[in-house]
Amino acid sequence: MKKINVLMIAMMAVLSVVSFSACSDDDDDTVSNMQRYQNEVDKTVRQQKKHDKAILLVAFGSTWQQAYDAFDLTRSEYEKAFPGYDVFLSFSSAICINRAAAAENTAARSFYEPKYWLEAFGRVQYKEIIVQSMQVIPGEEYGRVVNAMKDFANNSNGDLDDTYLATMTLKLGEPLMARVSDVVALAKEIDVNFKSYAAKGAMLFMGHGNPDKQDTYKANVRYTQLEEALQAINQNYFVGTVDMMDNFKVQVQERMAAKGITSGNVYCAPLMSIAGDHAHNDMAGDDDAWDNGFEVNEEGEVEDTSWKKFFFHKGYNIDADSYTDDKGIVKGLLEYENVRKLYMAHTQRAEVQDFYHSMYPEE
Repeated sequence: MKKINVLMIAMMAVLSVVSFSACSDDDDDTVSNMQRYQNEVDKTVRQQKKHDKAILLVAFGSTWQQAYDAFDLTRSEYEKAFPGYDVFLSFSSAICINRAAAAENTAARSFYEPKYWLEAFGRVQYKEIIVQSMQVIPGEEYGRVVNAMKDFANNSNGDLDDTYLATMTLKLGEPLMARVSDVVALAKEIDVNFKSYAAKGAMLFMGHGNPDKQDTYKANVRYTQLEEALQAINQNYFVGTVDMMDNFKVQVQERMAAKGITSGNVYCAPLMSIAGDHAHNDMAGDDDAWDNGFEVNEEGEVEDTSWKKFFFHKGYNIDADSYTDDKGIVKGLLEYENVRKLYMAHTQRAEVQDFYHSMYPEE
């Protein structure tokens, strides 16, 4: 639950890239790990190439089997919805890639960063490539997706055919809440999925958020806009985050109290593409730092306490299904068909981009 220093995260990511060994038939010690990764991705693309167009789904990543199942389902549904495309899945997080390969929570699986997939696509010369960001907001992780596309479009490795790059089509599918119109569309679908809970009490959604000092791309405003759009439908909807300053569970409870909601039922769901560590631990876990009160840190958050425990100690009712669906499962957004269709609509509207300029929305 405690935040890790940003520099420490960066160091861990670098170390994970250096230390992780991908599965390969090539045991030559002179081959770098990066080349091993590229060899594996090249092999996969060559074996699975059936069309002259490709879609790359780029998620942050996870180490939970439930998340893998959601990603696999999404890829399968994309293959049905886009029959003329080969569909592949990528993780942008080096740490998640490393831990997935090390079988941290489940059987080992190999995932790779977008740059390796794009390089492999260029080597087999797909005529059209759509990169679909599976992020919820156009924040820091979305920036990594865009930067990988920029490097590919500009042949940063210098080993692709420039004539091919000049004639192929490279498109970007935006995150779930890239635009204000997306926020309104998502609010309507969320209400379809959760209106029965909002009718019984406060329905809370936990997003990730960017730390404010990193919120260069004005992504955090989407959470505020979503709460406003949801409350236009039902005043019992609230949206908080794990990392967005002034929008932690503490501030969510304050906004609830300001509306007179100081008791009664509370229901929680992750506003994330998958249900991983944050959903199962930060939201629905049993971490509890209650000691006849809570200590608020300098950022205004109560650490080491899940949303479930926090709202319980604040006097709200936490029923057996307060943080799960009616089958007892914490579900991520990709596990809902209507939300998957919103992502697919973004893929349908994907456009060729100018990769020399900023891709981040300003509205």
